[in-house]
Amino acid sequence: MLDVGRVREDFPILRQEVHGRRLVYLDNAATTQKPRQVIEALVRYYETSNANIHRGIHTLAARATEQYEGARARVARFIGAGGPDEVVFTRNATEAINLVARAWGDAFVGEGDEVVLTLMEHHSNIVPWQLLARRKGAVLRYAGVTPDGRLDLDEIRRLIGPRTRLVAATQMSNVLGTINPVSDIAEMAHSTGALLLVDGAQGVPHLGVDVSRLGADFLAFSAHKMLGPTGVGVLWARRELLEAMPPFLGGGDMIAVVRPEGSTWAELPHKFEAGTPNIADVIAFGEAVAYLEGLGMANVRRHEEELTALALERLARVPGVRVFGPASAAERGGVVSFAMESAHPHDVATIADGYGVAIRAGHHCAQLLMRALGVPATSRASFSVYNGPDDIEALVEALEGVNRVFGEGHGRAAVR
Repeated sequence: MLDVGRVREDFPILRQEVHGRRLVYLDNAATTQKPRQVIEALVRYYETSNANIHRGIHTLAARATEQYEGARARVARFIGAGGPDEVVFTRNATEAINLVARAWGDAFVGEGDEVVLTLMEHHSNIVPWQLLARRKGAVLRYAGVTPDGRLDLDEIRRLIGPRTRLVAATQMSNVLGTINPVSDIAEMAHSTGALLLVDGAQGVPHLGVDVSRLGADFLAFSAHKMLGPTGVGVLWARRELLEAMPPFLGGGDMIAVVRPEGSTWAELPHKFEAGTPNIADVIAFGEAVAYLEGLGMANVRRHEEELTALALERLARVPGVRVFGPASAAERGGVVSFAMESAHPHDVATIADGYGVAIRAGHHCAQLLMRALGVPATSRASFSVYNGPDDIEALVEALEGVNRVFGEGHGRAAVR
């Protein structure tokens, strides 16, 4: 089990007050706070090791390269990759997905080919495929969501056919918290020769992942949603796919030989990492991964499941609250989206901020899902390792304050 009080001591930002109240940070699906170990790693790099990597033989360059590649190796172990050469660093999960859409999609998707998506995807796992379809004349097909917030697996099964080249699905919804059965979807895709890309931006921080068992062919995720710095993302892919894909960007460090008539490419993963990378933040990301390993991802999952169960129980007692997604905390990660009869989500978030509670309001980069739910926006509370039951109580107090300001809604909360 996690000792939340002890964990909080590692996060300097949580020591502050907002509007005279203890900061209660419940916007972790957008970005997480950073422990001092990550912050110190960032400062330590600039104070002791700042140099460009892979290109110099002097001491600082060698030290920086060792730390950077050490972070890659740690990430590879964390996700169960076959080796560090399967881990490509990008700016974020969005860029990782765009890399696949450009490098793999442009090479292997043709006119009339199909890409199957879901209505619960983040825009980052929709727009790159729309752009690919426009470039290549491909067809996009979308699987829907059941009334209780689960992915419609029967519809996915019907949509996947002989022209399907790729299925792109989220591991965990950033709105509903729904945990999707990735292995089952992979089996459906592979049965027709299609590949599966998984958006793990939410799933990897909450659930962990072992790509050797996941069944995916591509996995994208971001450092900043798992206690790491902004500006770092990861693309994992099966080695044979990365070898078959052309480079996404051209420049320094991604080449083997450059001649006037053309160039040859560096070995994996450097073929996809042109130019000077985000060295300091990658190194600090390695510390974030080490921090999560120290907590144990099984403990992280159990902690967030308990918090989510408590949040669902307590929100059910607040008049006028409507919670979206599966009713069982076992089927969802640490994300709870809701609407209030008495107030618009933006007003809910504004009043909650007055109580020192940071939550999200809006469409959460999931407009297709908002339309499927029949709402323009929701409020969203999302949890991490430093959140505890007292944070849930602070959220409930804030929502009760919303009802006092705008007038209580009618009826009890419902999960749908």
